[in-house]
Amino acid sequence: MTRALAVSFEPYGQLHFLAVGGRDYAPGDRVLYPSGGGLEVATVVWRGESDIGEGVPTCAGPATDSDLARDEEHQYRRARAAEVARALIRRHGLAMKLLAVDYLDDDGRGERLTVVYYRAPERVDFRALLGDLVRVLRTRIDLRQVGDRDAARLLGGVGMCGRVLCCAGHLRTVDPVSLRLARTQDVAANGTQHVGACGRPACCLRFEQDSYEDFRARAPRMGATVSTPDGTGRVVGYQVPLDAVVVADSGGERRSCPLGRVCPIRSGRALRRNEGVRTGQERPSRQGGSVRRRIRPRSDQERR
Repeated sequence: MTRALAVSFEPYGQLHFLAVGGRDYAPGDRVLYPSGGGLEVATVVWRGESDIGEGVPTCAGPATDSDLARDEEHQYRRARAAEVARALIRRHGLAMKLLAVDYLDDDGRGERLTVVYYRAPERVDFRALLGDLVRVLRTRIDLRQVGDRDAARLLGGVGMCGRVLCCAGHLRTVDPVSLRLARTQDVAANGTQHVGACGRPACCLRFEQDSYEDFRARAPRMGATVSTPDGTGRVVGYQVPLDAVVVADSGGERRSCPLGRVCPIRSGRALRRNEGVRTGQERPSRQGGSVRRRIRPRSDQERR
């Protein structure tokens, strides 16, 4: 376990993790996050011990007054660039939606860079827009079209569970999600239970899949007869988050029982088969045997 920090660049924004350096920090502190564009000011929202793995950057220290002033200037430039970009998009009548704007005072080549993220149903001819943005903002411009999932990550929001979107919160990468995962987790493939705010299959289907696979490997099959502390019953449902199964007794009453207190009962057929193996009276297998068909010879009239 490593002492770690979770920081955010914006209120309720995506979480980024840092390894704690030689100092101690508290939630609310402003610290420096090393990124590809230099040191960025972020706010600590959590501290503790966690297995953050390898490749996580180390906190570059607390933010100074000059760092805070530089961050405030960057926020102003991002807000102005977004306002200018929206006005120019409307002027040119382009079918594109502005999502977010980022600003770097040093793009690695000694130039200032403004990155504009947008979404569009198809490719857009933005050559005239690009020239106007360069003349007004006087920086190098990078226009990036993103998909539905990345758009939801940039905009943020609240999912149907009432929490911040996973892609905008704790997920570092978004893996492809297929409808097969919805079927494995007993979610209607044609319903809205598995659809996220982006209109695509929800990301939570992906990182919950391992829990469902582990549960199904340990749980008795649906319809199996089991014994519980409350008596014998039949498995009629799964409760994966609770690590429990739903058992119905002979009267039809259903109870939730922890998986660790459920014991499958073998059927009489299986018991007789196992008993035959132990006593040496198992019926010989017909596998590998041959069955010959009797062919009646045809008469002379049938041959004609």
